[in-house]
Amino acid sequence: MQHVNAHVVIEGGSRMRRLGVLTILCFTIFSLSIYGQDMKDKKFDIYADKNSPSNHFMPSGWMGDYGDLKFNDQAIDEYASGATSIKIEYTAKKSQEQGWTGIYWQSAQNNWGDKDTGFDLSDFNKLVFKAKGVKGNEVISLVKIGGISKTPVGDTVAYPDSVSVEYGPIRVTTEWEEYSINLVDKDLSYINGGFCLIFDSNHVDEAQTIYLDDIAYVYDEKIKKEEAQLNLPFYIYADATSLDNHFIPSGWMPATAASDLKLNTKWENYPFSGSSCIRIEYKNTSGTRWAGVYWQQPANNWGTVPNVGYSLQNATKLTFWARGEKGGEVINEFKMGGIASGEHIDSDSAGIGPVQLTKEWKKFEIDLRGRDLSYVIGGFCWATNIDVNDPEGIVFYIDEMKYE
Repeated sequence: MQHVNAHVVIEGGSRMRRLGVLTILCFTIFSLSIYGQDMKDKKFDIYADKNSPSNHFMPSGWMGDYGDLKFNDQAIDEYASGATSIKIEYTAKKSQEQGWTGIYWQSAQNNWGDKDTGFDLSDFNKLVFKAKGVKGNEVISLVKIGGISKTPVGDTVAYPDSVSVEYGPIRVTTEWEEYSINLVDKDLSYINGGFCLIFDSNHVDEAQTIYLDDIAYVYDEKIKKEEAQLNLPFYIYADATSLDNHFIPSGWMPATAASDLKLNTKWENYPFSGSSCIRIEYKNTSGTRWAGVYWQQPANNWGTVPNVGYSLQNATKLTFWARGEKGGEVINEFKMGGIASGEHIDSDSAGIGPVQLTKEWKKFEIDLRGRDLSYVIGGFCWATNIDVNDPEGIVFYIDEMKYE
């Protein structure tokens, strides 16, 4: 480039004009080439190695059954590259009685949206990470990007994430494998929750240990926008540890329900299909006289979390099997949808009831024809009261819950 410019000065005239155009053209091509190379190689590390100066975000946002987790970000017994990796042990003991746990990597220590420390990651279009398990078949129930936007009581935070993206569940092997999340056309202009892992006790038969390494935002010039696809049947519950399960039975009602209900999603005695079913025991211990449970997306979402509902427009019915311990148990209502108290509510609802159960398994169906299923966060719900049941309480079972 310097040689061309010098020659232009000496020649002058039309020759100078021609070489001037050539100079601009060469410079433009050169710049685009360098820019393309920069974008191709550009990377924003979350974890490259322990104490790497390129690391961003902090694993400070522990949630749910945080007592079930052991975290070591300088493990030396396994690593995909460098000298260390992240080792996470999950016991699934429900230490805080939540049934799930998770960790957010945040832009500042314990920043749940009250500090303006987020990053503009608009130059990137993919998140990659590597993972493996000790025994194989360990499950990461959910990986999230962003999503820190509301307080626990539903108020908007001062500095919310500009996007919420979910990926999973993932069943890892004993070998290092790379996983990627497509972020094409996602608004990454403000990211505080850079990376999040969720573990659900329903996916875990026993304590598990996984390793993570090489977590980063990257730019992939070949990746294209991912089209959302939903295949039917869409399971709420197939089997206790099935990765086909969706929604979480986290919406216990009313506030006293914890003292009135026992819910076991891994009941192995006489399931309708597979190796397990759901057992529910209800006693009026609190004196409230009614109780129910919502299966929600995500856990504890009463309409406060944006952009997380499922579009189930192709479904025409919700089917499930149920039975009572003795027969004669009455469930006032089985339903889907109907969460309507927040800003991001169910698009519709439908239900059946009251229903009297028998001792034998029986199939039930909720007709969804003509319903607006474009945004579903309350995937399934049941509710009953003690006045229509045995005053000593009831036990009933549910299995094979799915949209068809």
